[in-house]
Amino acid sequence: MSSPSTQNQKDEHKLTLKQIVADLLLDKLIDQENADRISNDRLLLRNEAHPLIIVADQKLKDPRHPKKLLHLEGLTEWLADRVKLPYLHIDPFKIDFSAVTKVVSNAYATRLKILPVLVTSKDVTIATAEPFVREWEGELKNILRLEIKRVIASPQDITSYLVEFYGIARSVKGASDQQDGMLSGITNFEQLVQLGRSGKLDANDQHVVHIVDWLLQYAFEQRASDIHMEPRREVSNVRFRIDGVLHDVYQIPTPVMAAMTSRIKILGRMDVVEKRRPQDGRIKTRTPDGEEVELRLSTMPTAFGEKLVMRIFNPDVLVKNFRDLGFTTEELTRWDQMVAQPNGIILVTGPTGSGKTTTLYSTLKTLAAPEVNVCTIEDPIEMVEPQFNQMQVQSNIGLDFAGGVRTLMRQDPDIIMVGEIRDIETAEMAIQAALTGHLVLSTLHTNDAPSSITRLLDLGVPSYLLQSTILGVLAQRLVRTLCPHCKEARPLEDEMWLSLITPWKAAKPTKAYFAVGCLECRMTGYMGRTGLYEILTLTPGIRRLINDNTDIAALRAQAYAEGMKPLRISGATKVAAGVTTIEEVFKVAPPVLTENKAKGTLPIETAPIEE
Repeated sequence: MSSPSTQNQKDEHKLTLKQIVADLLLDKLIDQENADRISNDRLLLRNEAHPLIIVADQKLKDPRHPKKLLHLEGLTEWLADRVKLPYLHIDPFKIDFSAVTKVVSNAYATRLKILPVLVTSKDVTIATAEPFVREWEGELKNILRLEIKRVIASPQDITSYLVEFYGIARSVKGASDQQDGMLSGITNFEQLVQLGRSGKLDANDQHVVHIVDWLLQYAFEQRASDIHMEPRREVSNVRFRIDGVLHDVYQIPTPVMAAMTSRIKILGRMDVVEKRRPQDGRIKTRTPDGEEVELRLSTMPTAFGEKLVMRIFNPDVLVKNFRDLGFTTEELTRWDQMVAQPNGIILVTGPTGSGKTTTLYSTLKTLAAPEVNVCTIEDPIEMVEPQFNQMQVQSNIGLDFAGGVRTLMRQDPDIIMVGEIRDIETAEMAIQAALTGHLVLSTLHTNDAPSSITRLLDLGVPSYLLQSTILGVLAQRLVRTLCPHCKEARPLEDEMWLSLITPWKAAKPTKAYFAVGCLECRMTGYMGRTGLYEILTLTPGIRRLINDNTDIAALRAQAYAEGMKPLRISGATKVAAGVTTIEEVFKVAPPVLTENKAKGTLPIETAPIEE
């Protein structure tokens, strides 16, 4: 192939399959046999798809990476390198839909198979998969009076994003035009009164319906766990939380955002008119793959309108195998021994979003045999599970956690799950349930496992009741896991390892893996999350230390001496196994606290961490 500089208007042509195959053969990316087969296949030659797509569909092995195939992205990169143009992987999160779709019309872009991806005051960057079709470049330069920068992108991405970008931009514009500039929503305390304008955007307007449908489908595709819709003065923000990190997705005119919020509230059977107080709701829908998904909705009045957060619950994600959750063999053994007890209280602790609900549901799922009655009281019900009898807290009619447990105890339960122990009344009811022969699982918000004991004492629970009912406490956090496609092994620095495990002693692994970033993980270096766990079992030695003036440091030191490994050591195990990075562990796991008045810092031996 010639470089673009040698091309003139007469040389303009679209890429052909024979040309692509010949160049791939020249660069030794395919062998002569496959080249002849493709070049002589009449069906392939008549195929109107882009040549790169046709070659990628052949699923040929990549000689540069014998275990990989010649996939479309790799072929696109090869083409970009050959024609001496920059390669671009189109990341929708980094593209301003509204700005790029104003550069050229949908019809013009579709006809030429070009996609604007960046607009500045000086130039426009346009993606194409046809490096030798350049007639449009001069036309646009004269019309826009801006420099044109061409980049090579996947033909499949260009086609799909042409539909998506222009479709959503058209819907947003249509919705904006229909409401004629009026800022709807009485909760905006900076409301600008514009005389002579009336009317409000309808939540059932087809444009709004399309935008909401696109937003939900896009969130499912991007593996988002939460969707944040945040109103601002003029332009509102949409953000997704992916693997625990928030990403900006799109900016939408505030009146359109208000209509979208109303649309979602209708779907969630919430009071659309009430915008002054927070509300909760839920939606059940399906992903493009046909999987059922539940969304938990929460609204909050803010300065510029209602903020809406949708938490996405996928049943397959919420109820997982304990290995998939990140439990080691030792942790799983301790946890299984704990939940196998016929009665007592088991606590799961950690901040919001640390995976407590997933751990509880997964545990209940394993315990919910046909001969067992599992009852829950939740606020709200996170996921409807047919094997459980679930009840939701309803404070408006006086049904709180304590009242819920009181009701459940009359329902002949074997296992009771209490969403959260928030006050002394709920704690007393949970203890009463445990004393009368029930297994009770619940959550608390504390930094580590030993702190749960002092937290319950602070609530006013007598120490002798804790000694006789608490079976154990699981503290947990979630860390991002390294992308398996691009993680890179490097030597681990002594200083980094010591800062992670001190004051403990543990053998340093010879190497660790670090985040790099690739197309599969959207250049973050991470894909998915796993759990870090700290399991406190209430042994006789621990029970003796629980009194009205419990020394948390002594309690923690005794727990460590009896085999409890802190969250950071759990993290160190994951680092040594190449699952995550030290930086991720530092973000979520609190420092190891082992100070004792008599002994000072207590170094504790651990078994060498296996690679």
